[in-house]
Amino acid sequence: MRTLLLVEHDNSAVKDATLSAVTAAAKLGPVDLLVAGFACRAVAVAAAGIAGVDKVLLADHACYEHALPENVAPLVANLMVSYDAFLAPATSKGKSVAPRVAALLDVMQISEILSVEGERSFTRAIYAGNVIATVESTDLKLVITVRGSAFPMTSATGGSAAVEPLSVVADANLSTFVGAEIAELERPELTSAKTVVAGGRALKDAQTFAQIIMPLADKLGASVGASRAAVDAGYAPNDYQVGQTGKVVAPELYVAVGISGAIQHLAGMKDSKTIIAINQDVDAPIFQVADIGLVADLFTAVPDLTAKL
Repeated sequence: MRTLLLVEHDNSAVKDATLSAVTAAAKLGPVDLLVAGFACRAVAVAAAGIAGVDKVLLADHACYEHALPENVAPLVANLMVSYDAFLAPATSKGKSVAPRVAALLDVMQISEILSVEGERSFTRAIYAGNVIATVESTDLKLVITVRGSAFPMTSATGGSAAVEPLSVVADANLSTFVGAEIAELERPELTSAKTVVAGGRALKDAQTFAQIIMPLADKLGASVGASRAAVDAGYAPNDYQVGQTGKVVAPELYVAVGISGAIQHLAGMKDSKTIIAINQDVDAPIFQVADIGLVADLFTAVPDLTAKL
């Protein structure tokens, strides 16, 4: 089975989500990559160096600069004549493009797979991650999104794939890029960070959130996350939200501070390798998934922990 994988990038560098998706795609068979962007040949060259990749297709045109799904999806659908499966990382870009590709091909989409069980058999989480379902497709073409936290990243070096420019341009003229407000992060990207410190509603307000969470994150070199309740209350920006409707993370270490552990939040972080929970409620659900639990007042325990690091 030959697969085509959409590369996640910013027109200058390949994102880590692509490396995890390559690992998943390789379980199906030979892997070709698609780089759709503008002035992005450097991305294609970097993608060609990824281990296990056969070929890189480069669609370099102004209509792909902002990865508008109305333009990228028809391009992918046309290329699928030569492929059995299309894969994309389960990022905002992948989640926008893949459903449109599935619709154009008139097939179902298999969303956020956790493992590849066979050529057409996969597992994915349902009921907020409380049940793992095994699904099998009978469609001639597969359209799949890959949950990056479920697969290890393949090596970004060691490959020697050829870069093949594409002459096909699929400007649908259905949408126009107006603008983007991109947060400048001083810490590691949340979805790829090895350590995450997350705060919940118990932190009272945005100022307290910053005073308690940020120093600990700085000491650990960690990214910062937040529960949905904390984000909705204005303690932290939307980019910090971890959970079923936020970002799914699986770092080496996840420190949950003042987070009760609602199902919605657990769905986004329970695959973390080591979970440390700090909460004064001994019955908080977060302790059911935590490897280390500390029942204590976070306003005392966290500054003490930070001071000792």
